[in-house]
Amino acid sequence: MNRRILNKITIACAVGVLAAGCATEQQNRAAIGTGAGAALGAGLGALIGDSSRAAAIGAGIGAVAGGVVGYNWGGIKRDVEQSGATGLGIDVIEQPDGTLKVNIPSNVSFDTNSFALKPELLPVLDSVARALKQHPQVRAKVVGHTDSTGQLAYNQKLSENRARAVTEYLTRQGVPQAELMAEGRGPNDPIADNGTAEGRAANRRVEIFLYAVQQ
Repeated sequence: MNRRILNKITIACAVGVLAAGCATEQQNRAAIGTGAGAALGAGLGALIGDSSRAAAIGAGIGAVAGGVVGYNWGGIKRDVEQSGATGLGIDVIEQPDGTLKVNIPSNVSFDTNSFALKPELLPVLDSVARALKQHPQVRAKVVGHTDSTGQLAYNQKLSENRARAVTEYLTRQGVPQAELMAEGRGPNDPIADNGTAEGRAANRRVEIFLYAVQQ
């Protein structure tokens, strides 16, 4: 192992120790907060040589992560899962950056080339709205994604419309618009191989990131 790689690993390890030492009491009984997520991103940056990309991995939801604090997602996670998410193949995952991600595949969210919400998804969105109303410190960012098939401009617009369809529904359920954000990323953030039908299906998705902010 050459000296350069060894130095990078040393930096990453030091950052990890710092993140662990800086955990608050709230973080000890909840998820890891943004400070640890950012530290994780810095450590990854030292290893992969791309600090901006690694920071995005650590933060998970981009610029909004600066205000994220550690939070105990147990009750909200169970409520979303019991609303029908598990049976629909919707994953509810606590993220390393302290957020709770609700990953909604396209087969239960929207028809092809449509941004009209499918009826079977509504109970899950109702549970998200309930969480946002019952927990004033919790916010949501909705991110729409497409596969790489078709024109880039069309896919970008479709992903934006799908994200907005979710936030507009949450608003109609009584969630203040100021507590919601919508973003479309088109085909630019795949999680699977767009060269296969299965991969394209996985990439067509909507993600809801729940995060808590200091008040």
